[in-house]
Amino acid sequence: MDINLTGKNALVGGSSKGIGKASAIELAALGANVTLLARSAERLQQTLQELDTSRGQQHDFIAVDFSNQDDLEAKISQAVAQNVYHILVNNTGGPPAGPVTQASRDGFLQAYHNHLLCNHLISMLLLPGMKQAGYGRIINIISTSVKAPLDGLGVSNTTRGAVASWAKTMANELAVYGITVNNVLPGATATERLQEIIDNKAGKTGATPLEVEAHMQAEIPMRRFGKPEEIAAAVAFLATPAAAYITGTNLTVDGGRTPVL
Repeated sequence: MDINLTGKNALVGGSSKGIGKASAIELAALGANVTLLARSAERLQQTLQELDTSRGQQHDFIAVDFSNQDDLEAKISQAVAQNVYHILVNNTGGPPAGPVTQASRDGFLQAYHNHLLCNHLISMLLLPGMKQAGYGRIINIISTSVKAPLDGLGVSNTTRGAVASWAKTMANELAVYGITVNNVLPGATATERLQEIIDNKAGKTGATPLEVEAHMQAEIPMRRFGKPEEIAAAVAFLATPAAAYITGTNLTVDGGRTPVL
């Protein structure tokens, strides 16, 4: 099975922490040159030091805030002028928690901007290089809410569904070029984002964070939260030559929690 990414260039969103960081580390371990993408230059610099260079890889980072789309476009365009990116991992922090009936117009707009619109912008900038190379892997980190909405995450549920439909449409259009588009759907994963969700539920229910955590884990057949590196393993596989015939899929990585196929 060919999982060698030597000579491939990857752009990984949200890679200063959590699943994005773990994905960048895994892609580098398979031989890819990785460009990290997130807001915090300090965190990105720290992650950069953790990336494998044993195969002569060259890694770098781009610090940018997705809320500034003009700056994002300018910086990605500059990177694309210097490198052909074969792999794109679209990943950014989730919208604030809360019921959909209390969601604001601005909350929806911000979520669509940071997820759907920024995913599309970056993908369009990288696509010419992927087509020229005859190799492309676009992998979107979304959520199991694509299959079963999660309580208390109204804006997130709505936005993730839109991204999943966009991705499937892209997959159908790009398959002829040897470019695949897939979604990885993490379940409850031990990240800063999960801790925010736990603390939010605790604050609204009066339960302690430990009680909320225990309840959440009881709903998972494996009785534990996922590890970022476990999600990253799925991301990395989809980026490899071995996954060339997999496209338009939603890959659930959740310890069995999601109650639908």
